[in-house]
Order: sequence, then structure tokens, then C-alpha cells
Amino acid sequence: MCYFAIVYQLVVIGEAANMLSKEFRDEHPLTPWREIVSMRNFIVHGYNVVDKNEVWSVIENDLEPLKLQIEQYISELDCKSNE
Repeated sequence: MCYFAIVYQLVVIGEAANMLSKEFRDEHPLTPWREIVSMRNFIVHGYNVVDKNEVWSVIENDLEPLKLQIEQYISELDCKSNE
């Protein structure tokens, strides 16, 4: 059950990344937007062949750096809105 909850959240992250403007993604090239969206698409359309080890690798290696990047982007947006 926990695994499927995590996989669902990866889908949500991928969907959110896909909804960002091209301009925003281009301004933040350190974030692997294409890979995030591609993983979402693979999970949604290839759910029967999703490798649990790959999901675990994303959890262990990619979520924390992504979280830090997103926090930075939010901080940047907050600063712009306060100007």
C-alpha cells in the first residue's frame, strides 16, 4: 500500500512538472523536467512493468535534491512577488 502511495505521488509530481510553463522550465535547467514528466508517463501508461528498484532509486537519490530545488524556486517567486 505504501509503495502505491509513493508511486501515485511520483505521478502527481510529474503532472505538476508537465503543467509548468516552458519559460519556467527553461529558466531552471538544473531540474530534470523531461525525466520527471517521462517517469510520470511511464508509470501511468506502463504500470505493469514499472521496476520497483527504479522507484526506490528515485526515492533515495532524487526526491531530496528535487525538494531543495523546488523550495529555492518558491523562495525566488516569493521574493519577486514582494518587490
